[in-house]
Amino acid sequence: MVRLHVNIDHVATLRQARRGLEPDPIAWALEAEGAGAEGITCHLRKDRRHIQDADVGGLRASITTLLNLELSLDPEIVELAMESGADAFCLVPENRKEVTTEGGLDVVREAGRLIQVIPRLVATEAFVSLFIDPEPEQVRAAADVGAQFIELHTGSYSGGTGAERRFELERLRAAALLAQELGLRVNAGHGLNYANVGPVAALRGLEELNIGHSIVSRAVFDGVERAVQRMKALIDSAL
Repeated sequence: MVRLHVNIDHVATLRQARRGLEPDPIAWALEAEGAGAEGITCHLRKDRRHIQDADVGGLRASITTLLNLELSLDPEIVELAMESGADAFCLVPENRKEVTTEGGLDVVREAGRLIQVIPRLVATEAFVSLFIDPEPEQVRAAADVGAQFIELHTGSYSGGTGAERRFELERLRAAALLAQELGLRVNAGHGLNYANVGPVAALRGLEELNIGHSIVSRAVFDGVERAVQRMKALIDSAL
């Protein structure tokens, strides 16, 4: 069964628009858990545009499912991550000018730093994943640097239509199969929504989907419980 991890970054984005206390991303995460989310994901960025340091600690103290912390290779963030108590880490690229993550981590180019950072994160007894584009050379490089998981970047699939989307789905399928042949475990996420999640959820061997923006957006109209439960139902029905 594919697990649903709910990313709460966009709840924090709304709070940071006023630099106030509402909406509380920790309280929102607890509601998502209550609705069936099997993990909570957040991204502690260098510029702290949404999730703050205190949020990470508050989540760790409050949620009962898995805490997945997304982070860049920035040394300050790596040090904070190691003290966070997170159950899983996902290393991602980060560009201050981007609105959201624009693509996968270039594992080939970053191999030297990853070889240094991954063992330190693994030593905390957390799982370590690399967020990558569905490219064979990136999958192979992820195995070479010692990652346990990859998270396949589904942005091109999510943004495509018709033949383009079918092509991107095949890229995801091929990358997932290659990863499993190399001993890697496979997650996926980015841009997935209620209309496009089914084919990705049906990929063989997929363990987890990380979905945030579409669930937070739906919750504005339907509430957290209905938004999370509807996404879980779509994922479960795709298997």
